[in-house]
Amino acid sequence: MNSYVIGLDFGTDSVRALIVDTSNGEELAHSVYNYEKWSKGLFCNPKINQFRQHPSDHFKGIENTVKEVISISKVNTDDVKALTIDTTGSSPIAITNEGKALVFEEGFEDNPNAMVILWKDHTALFEANEINDLVKKEKKLDYLKFSGGIYSSEWFWAKILHIIRIDKDVKKDAYSWMEHCDYITFSLIEDKNLSIFKRSRCAAGHKAMWHESWGGLPDKLFLSSLDPYLSGLRDRLYKETFTSDYAAGNLSIEWAKKLGLNTQTIVGVGTFDAHAGALGAKVVDQTLVKVMGTSTCDIMISRSPSMSKKAISGICGQVDGSVIPGCYGLEAGQSAFGDLLAWFIKIIEWPLENTLKKISSIDEKQKKQLIRIIKDNLLKDLTDSASKLKDDNAIPTALDWINGRRTPDANQNLKAAFSNLTLGSGAREIFLSLVFAICFGSKKIIDRLEDEGLKIKKIIGVGGIARKSPFIMQTLSNVLDLPVEVCRSYQTPALGAAICASVASGIHKSIPDAITVMGSDFDKVYYPESEKVIRLKEMFLKYEQLSRVVEDELNN
Repeated sequence: MNSYVIGLDFGTDSVRALIVDTSNGEELAHSVYNYEKWSKGLFCNPKINQFRQHPSDHFKGIENTVKEVISISKVNTDDVKALTIDTTGSSPIAITNEGKALVFEEGFEDNPNAMVILWKDHTALFEANEINDLVKKEKKLDYLKFSGGIYSSEWFWAKILHIIRIDKDVKKDAYSWMEHCDYITFSLIEDKNLSIFKRSRCAAGHKAMWHESWGGLPDKLFLSSLDPYLSGLRDRLYKETFTSDYAAGNLSIEWAKKLGLNTQTIVGVGTFDAHAGALGAKVVDQTLVKVMGTSTCDIMISRSPSMSKKAISGICGQVDGSVIPGCYGLEAGQSAFGDLLAWFIKIIEWPLENTLKKISSIDEKQKKQLIRIIKDNLLKDLTDSASKLKDDNAIPTALDWINGRRTPDANQNLKAAFSNLTLGSGAREIFLSLVFAICFGSKKIIDRLEDEGLKIKKIIGVGGIARKSPFIMQTLSNVLDLPVEVCRSYQTPALGAAICASVASGIHKSIPDAITVMGSDFDKVYYPESEKVIRLKEMFLKYEQLSRVVEDELNN
């Protein structure tokens, strides 16, 4: 009997749907929908690190992409047995007592504080520091023990605390809050009972200080010390959490009609994109999966029972079952990866576009054509030119902290910096320094994990950068002095979500079984080049030196 599942991967800029044959992992069709409001920069203010998304973008994306993959694949919709959601995180949203996004209520239609507070939003810096200070004073329990020891402004409690302090209307009318992966999942199922809805273990453990050893979420006394609102909110959240091999419910009548599916379709418990990506990449012990996009999320698993007590310092959490049930999922990452390169590209593009607008001898159609040509070729031209550079003396040293530092040791107050700029440092030299910076930032994560006793034998690269930039992948292999494999799948997180869906619906017995049948193969392996490994070790020392200087200066 034919059976197919759909993975829905909500990234920063778009949602991607993938329909997969559960018998062999064949990816029959995929579809991408770019968020309309987000692409226009609505509700965001980069100058204050405010990044918000309107959930209407997400719902339009579901309808467009799911219908398209079904149309392209021509599968019988009765054979589509399940779908599972993965999203960015921590990306919480305020909801009503019915589980609807507050932004859809009268009076909140254009209020960014009632929208999804995206992972990269850093407006809660003060609140994150406040949480860290309170944990240090807490003598009873260390609520950050399994969260790397530092709470980030990117995470659940800090963001909620910030919003309720700046927006009294949201504070008054928000019945509860949900992570994006839970909110989308809840919105799709028929049973709208918030009290029994299955929340994501991945989201709760990595971002909300949920842990079995202290009975779930932090206690009410701790939360009340931050704000009494949080104490009351705890009662309206959850006690239990669930791994993504569970079914959250059946597709609702409303959504079955919209998508052309039926109400027998299972909707699995949601998860985060990077954790799903690790499943699609067939993660195994002693392997680090790097999901590389605007930022990176780095995922490992450990089967060691000692992980229930041994706390890894400076990462984004270690959670039982967040990747594979029965294993501990470990998360790290960089707050900017592709974003750092994109920032530099935008700086170069601006004067070109601005000058073109002032040239009256070129008509508007030609201007748009020229701008498109520039944008289509600039990154490739910079990469090709930078890869040929030999003179290290003209290459600056750069830091990758343009959006703060996620790991090791979260600190979103940190800023990017350059040193060793000279008159010989042109666009290609600066670009190369940024490529080195993102790779050096990756090395700092590897070094921390190995210092904590974890052995890493290889890297798996997932995402657009892994597939489209051989130069960056080869540089990464040289910096880390490790082989880097690149996933064949173009939609690895969506594939991982589909793997979860196949288990939630009972098609496969377990996540490992499903991975064996459905996981992605690999297109290419990059191996370290010994001469460049030595050269880059010397440049890494300069990166570390600049890191210490900048961090010391900003901390004083």
